[in-house]
Amino acid sequence: MLDRLYMQLPQKEKGGERFEIPKLDSYLQGHKTVVKQFTQAMKAVGRDEKHVLKFITKELGTAATVSEGRLVLNGKFFAEQINKMFTNYVKIFVLCPECNRPDTKFSDQHGVKMLKCEACGALSPIRK
Repeated sequence: MLDRLYMQLPQKEKGGERFEIPKLDSYLQGHKTVVKQFTQAMKAVGRDEKHVLKFITKELGTAATVSEGRLVLNGKFFAEQINKMFTNYVKIFVLCPECNRPDTKFSDQHGVKMLKCEACGALSPIRK
């Protein structure tokens, strides 16, 4: 009877985390780099476009704008470079340093910006 019960159980899927960092797809258009589906990626990580835009412009040292759900960077940048920078952003500002889950929100405590994890309750300061 136990063997029949095990045969009726659904198979577990191997791998496949609950949260995967979205890959940004980009292409060159003249002297500008256009990142497609930027707004969708921001919804997936749960962060404001303005915050991510500020991080990207500081890291790349260039001007950028968001229009029609796309990010337009002044200058030529490789897709690998943009994805590596976005992965760094997610590790710093999205993933909890304690439990490594993406269930975090920004909070302000006594003038210090904190990253509060809603999964484990950890509070950690974030860099400016």
